[in-house]
Amino acid sequence: MTTSGAKLLRRPGEPRRSNFLELFFDLVFVVALAQLSQGLIQDLSWSGACQTLVLLLAMWWIWTITAWTTDLYDPQQPAIQLLVTATMLGSLLMVVALPDAFGERGLVFAGVYVAMHIGRQLFLVLALRGHELQRRTIRLLFWFSVSAVPWIAGALVPGTARGVLWTLAVAVDYTGGFLRFPTPGLGRSRRLEWSVGAEHLAERYRQLFIIALGELILVTASSLTRSGFAADRTVAFVVSFVGTALFWRIYIQPAGELLPAAIAAAPDPDRLARSALAAHLIMLAGIVATAVGDELVIAHPLGHTPPAWVAILLGGPALFLAGLARFEYRVFSRVSRNRAIGLLVLAALTPAMLFSPPLLAALAAAAVLAGIAVTDAARARGRPPEPSPPR
Repeated sequence: MTTSGAKLLRRPGEPRRSNFLELFFDLVFVVALAQLSQGLIQDLSWSGACQTLVLLLAMWWIWTITAWTTDLYDPQQPAIQLLVTATMLGSLLMVVALPDAFGERGLVFAGVYVAMHIGRQLFLVLALRGHELQRRTIRLLFWFSVSAVPWIAGALVPGTARGVLWTLAVAVDYTGGFLRFPTPGLGRSRRLEWSVGAEHLAERYRQLFIIALGELILVTASSLTRSGFAADRTVAFVVSFVGTALFWRIYIQPAGELLPAAIAAAPDPDRLARSALAAHLIMLAGIVATAVGDELVIAHPLGHTPPAWVAILLGGPALFLAGLARFEYRVFSRVSRNRAIGLLVLAALTPAMLFSPPLLAALAAAAVLAGIAVTDAARARGRPPEPSPPR
């Protein structure tokens, strides 16, 4: 093991907390989520939704690898700070390219994505010369090199072919992570190489969720600014804000508060941390959809509601609840009944909302979320905090 490589790692037993650099890095994702919601609102179709999902998965993977990097490596080290800052710059370039990623800026988006992932792993391979964790970094470098082929090839072709190749590239990236990056000659990473800091990762998930809610606030405020303070639009703005507040209230208690203890107590912390990662991705997709719905309802609170609008207005909260249910199951080994009831009510309301104004659909979604928040509070009143059971 080289001395320089060992210095980059967090010390065993040292508290793992997120720092201001990581919060600074998260700011890029406020803009990214806003760009994604704007892209979806301009192409509210199945094709637009698929493209938005591919771009969201790419941005989420950048955030994920960065979070897991700062969980293992000491963010107080200048080299790691430089690495995170360079990743932030690259992410910002990708965000600028996002609106036209499936157009003329596809090569910028894919090229920066590939350069960031491969560049980061090359740096760590060199920095960890002689260290046992260098093999883990080589595995990641191999998988990012494989996915680079469809990423770059997709950027060089237009239309549907780009969507197919980029979907393949995303699938390669996520499959590698799910399988712990099996590599010819090296096998796949041992679980010991992916030991996680429960406090750090849980804090990073919660911070990004709050950042994502900040994007909802940004969208609603901007929409009302453009639309003016007409009575119906102001009511729509208030309903949208209430929905955002209910997202926070339902998420943070109790599962969000108990995630660190659940990861620390789990026999397989790595597996729980990955499952929480997937759950937060689903919730994040729900927030992007909700941002689109908020902008639509503030701009056009009354009148006809097209089917695509209904899907967005009710589908955003439904995705949030689905992700939360998965999250809650991983923390408590059960799902609260009101999550399932909420999903069923949203589905049952869908046909009626096709004949209602957008504002009524937004009110219905907010009412469902309010019912869940109220029943959560009633269940928790007078009871001690629910423990997270060992898994």
